[in-house]
Parts: sequence; C-alpha cells; structure tokens
Amino acid sequence: MINEWVNEQFQSGAGLNCAQIVALYFAEKYGLKKEDIIRMACGFGGGMRRGEVCGAVAGAIMVIGMKYGNRSVKELEAKYYCSGKTVEFEKEFEKRNGSIICKDLLKCNIGTEEGMQYAKDNNLFPTICPKMIVSAIEILEENGY
Repeated sequence: MINEWVNEQFQSGAGLNCAQIVALYFAEKYGLKKEDIIRMACGFGGGMRRGEVCGAVAGAIMVIGMKYGNRSVKELEAKYYCSGKTVEFEKEFEKRNGSIICKDLLKCNIGTEEGMQYAKDNNLFPTICPKMIVSAIEILEENGY
C-alpha cells in the first residue's frame, strides 16, 4: 500500500519532492494541514538542492519533530529526546540504504548541472527516490510514528 501511494504522489505530476512526500504521509495523523507541510518541506528535496541529506530523510526528521519536538524553549527534555530519535532514524536508514546522503544514494551530485543532467538522463529520480521514500516511511511506521 505504501509503494502505491508513494508512486502516485511521486509520479502524479504534482511536483512534490521526497521530503514533501514523506512528511505529507504523516501530516493528517499529527493534525497538520497538507498545504503547510508541502510549503514547509519544499526546500528540503534533492538534499537541499546540494545532494546532501536525502530529502526522504529530511522529511522523516520533520515527522520525528511532529511527534517528539519541543513546543517551547523550556522543553529541553523533549528537544533532546527528539534529537536521540533523529539519530536512531538516521542510523537505521543508513543501515538499510547505505547512506543518508543524496549524492551517495544517487551516485551523482545533483547539486551540479552535470550531476542533475546525469540523474535525468539515467532516470535516477523515478527509480531510486521512491525506494528511499518508502524506506523512510517504513522505518517511521515500524517505530510507531
């Protein structure tokens, strides 16, 4: 079911990036408006446009914050707990996928014109990115998000 939903979102022509799709999957559960999630996660796709932290990972970290993030500056315990949950997620994602870095996962740096062209020419976005999105969602669901 997750695979179908992810493929529908990714290939719908809606123009959603990996971070948006992962965060969007959980938005309703945490009482957030889909429009707000789409806007908030917009800049995190493509490793923040530099091939750095995978957008699926960034979206998952947003979800971790939805569940465990501190609501005020005085909630330091929640902040530290959320940080720990973030590290746990990152370790599991890396264990399953080999890295949390976009350019490592795609085997090219989409932060450059050449890398972006290579990714497009070799159909990397529709073949690799949905797998990373599904992986992030599955890890989150397995951990009660």
